[in-house]
Amino acid sequence: MNSATVSAKPALINLLDFDRKGLQPFFVGLGEKPFRATQLLKWIYQEGVTDFDEMTNLSKSLRQYLKENCTISTPEIVAEQLASDGTCKWAMQTHCGNRIETVYIPEEKRATLCISSQVGCALACSFCSTAQQGFNRNLSTGEIIGQLYLAQKLLGPERRITNVVMMGMGEPLLNFDNVVAAMNLMMDDFAFGLSKRRVTVSTSGVVPAMNRLADVCDVSMAVSLHAPYNELRDQLVPINIKYPLDQLMDACREYAKTGPRKHITFEYVMLDGINDSQDDARKLVKLLKDVP
Repeated sequence: MNSATVSAKPALINLLDFDRKGLQPFFVGLGEKPFRATQLLKWIYQEGVTDFDEMTNLSKSLRQYLKENCTISTPEIVAEQLASDGTCKWAMQTHCGNRIETVYIPEEKRATLCISSQVGCALACSFCSTAQQGFNRNLSTGEIIGQLYLAQKLLGPERRITNVVMMGMGEPLLNFDNVVAAMNLMMDDFAFGLSKRRVTVSTSGVVPAMNRLADVCDVSMAVSLHAPYNELRDQLVPINIKYPLDQLMDACREYAKTGPRKHITFEYVMLDGINDSQDDARKLVKLLKDVP
């Protein structure tokens, strides 16, 4: 047989790549009703079922199609570091061999999972170890939500994850569509069902994406500030050169207006002799004065 005439088998569709809005047209395209999306979400995220044969409220013909054409695929844990306080850092490997970090942080009244959105990061913040690796690629929706899915499966029902922060490797708002779809799944009542106040996206200040996010996804926001004036922030967080502090703070104010209980958290790494003077503190107080 001439190898040139042999066509490659199409890649399986990872169903974790779809939120409910994405699954509905997927099923309609198969001649099914949109409510199949809700049924599938409940099987995957609430029942923990990944074997299509066990999804008994789906027709046999649909289950057969899903078996032949689809998969439910998460990253794979390849290393684990466990601290004495219960904090756990996992190195997860994606299907193409890239490694990302996911961190579980237990506290008395909540348990937080810190999730990565990219392999590496392009923003080159001077104090960030991820930035020194450079940027490789965006993670898919399935690779993002798969971190939560896998972590919760490993932790079990007695250790429920109550909060998620998009604060791992990468700048989430530079992987906008995939991150939003993953956060939709986190908050979907038929998936993880987390409160919008318990899902937080962290950004270094991608102003246009901050404005866009306010229109499509109601989550909390954390801003990596780290300096109270432009000259210093240009050095520590270089994206400030493109979107300086006046634009960033305006975007924060506007974002906070879009929800009745929405607020902004500001992250500030104290760097000895760089951004920790009394003058820096005064400038920081003035900068944050009008932000909710």
